[in-house]
Amino acid sequence: MRVLIVNTSENVGGAAVAANRLMDALNNNGIKTKMLVRDKATDNITVAQLDKSWRQRWNFLWERFVIFCHLRFKRDNLFQIDIANAGTDITRTREFREADVIHLSWVNQGMLSIGGIKKILASKKPVVWTMHDLWPASSICHYARNCHRYESRCGNCPLLPGGGSRNDLSAKVWRRKRQALGTNSILFVTCSRWLADKAKKSGLLSGQKLMSIPNPIDTHVFCREDQEKARIYAGLPADKRLILFVSQRVTDQRKGMDYFITAMNKMVEQHPEMRQNTGIAILGGQAEELAGKLPLPSYPLGYVSDEKKIASVYNSVDMFVLPSLEDNLPNTIMEAMACGVPCVGFNTGGIPEMIDHLKNGYVAEYKSVDDLAKGMHWVMCEADREALAAEALRKVNTCYSQYSVAMKYIEAYNEALALKRYKL
Repeated sequence: MRVLIVNTSENVGGAAVAANRLMDALNNNGIKTKMLVRDKATDNITVAQLDKSWRQRWNFLWERFVIFCHLRFKRDNLFQIDIANAGTDITRTREFREADVIHLSWVNQGMLSIGGIKKILASKKPVVWTMHDLWPASSICHYARNCHRYESRCGNCPLLPGGGSRNDLSAKVWRRKRQALGTNSILFVTCSRWLADKAKKSGLLSGQKLMSIPNPIDTHVFCREDQEKARIYAGLPADKRLILFVSQRVTDQRKGMDYFITAMNKMVEQHPEMRQNTGIAILGGQAEELAGKLPLPSYPLGYVSDEKKIASVYNSVDMFVLPSLEDNLPNTIMEAMACGVPCVGFNTGGIPEMIDHLKNGYVAEYKSVDDLAKGMHWVMCEADREALAAEALRKVNTCYSQYSVAMKYIEAYNEALALKRYKL
C-alpha cells in the first residue's frame, strides 16, 4: 500500500508536525508513505514539493484578499477564516498518480481549493481526511467556539462583520463544500474524541464514516533525560524549579495567555515563597511579550524548530501549563508527557483525554483562574512528581506510540479501500 499525505507545510504548525510524525510512523511499520507539501523546508526525500511558481503565492494572496473584502477591509479574523477559493490541482502530480490512498491533512491557505478537493474525489482513489480542527466539517471556521450553525448549514457567521447574513460568505462556502462532497465517500479521522463529537453533528459530514485516532509521537526523540544536562543544553538555570508555557505564537489568545498570567499572579500572591525558587520558561514566537507580564523570573526562548532542543526544554522543567480555551489534541502536551513532565490544562477540547486528572497532571475547571492556580501549585508543591511522571510516560507509550497509531491508521486505510470498492 502506498499512501500520500497532503499538507500545506512540511514542518510549520501543529498539523504539519503531526503529519510528519505519522509519515515516519507508517514508514517504520511497513507502509510506503510520502508527503506532498507546498512549503518544503528540509531535504527529506520522502517529502515532495509542489512546483514552485507565482501561482502558489497568488493562491494564498487571492484567498486572503477575498476574505479581507468580506471583512470590510479589517484584519479582525483574517486568519481565522479559510474559504479555499484557490489552490493547486494535485491530481496531475506523479505522487498522486502513484498513491493507492490519498490522505488529506491540513490543506488550507492556498494549498487546495474546494474545486481541487472535488477533483481528488472524482479520481476514485480512496480518501482519508484527518481533521486537525473543525474546518472540514464546517464552512469557513477552524474553531466554532459557541456557534452551532455548522450542524445544519452555515450563514449569519459570527466571524463576519455584523454577524453576517443568511446568504453571507459562510453560507456560500457551505454550499460549495456540500456540492463538492456530493455522494463521495471520505473516511474522516479526528485526533480527539472531543472533535469527533463535534464533527458527528455537522450537516456537511452526514452519512460519512468517522473514526478517532490520536497523533503519534517519536518516543526516541521525546523521552525522559537527565534534568541537569538538559538545562545546560537548553540554557536554563539549574537552581530553580521551572514552569513551562509553549505555543507557536504565545500571544495567541486561544492558547490562554491571559489566564496563565492571572493564575500565575494569584498563585504567587498566595505562595510568595515561590518568588525565590521558581521560574518560568517560555517557548514560542513573541515570548518576550509574555515574559514582562509574569510575577516570576522568566526565560523567553523564542521559536525553536529543532526537536532535540525542544525535548531538552521539556526535560528541563518541572511542569507544563497549557490553558487553551479550545484545542484538539495538542502536540505540546504529548511532547511534555513523553518527557515525563506533568501537565496542567483546562477541561476543554481533547485536553482531558490526554491529562488524567490527579494521575499524570491536573485538569482545571474551564476558564477558572482559581482552579488553574490551585492545579499548578498542586503539581509543583504537593503531588508526588515521580508518580505523575511515571503515569505520563505510561499514557504516552500506551496511546501515542508510533506503532499503536500506525496500526490504527492501517485499519483506516483498509476501510477506506473497502468503502471505495463498495461504491464502485
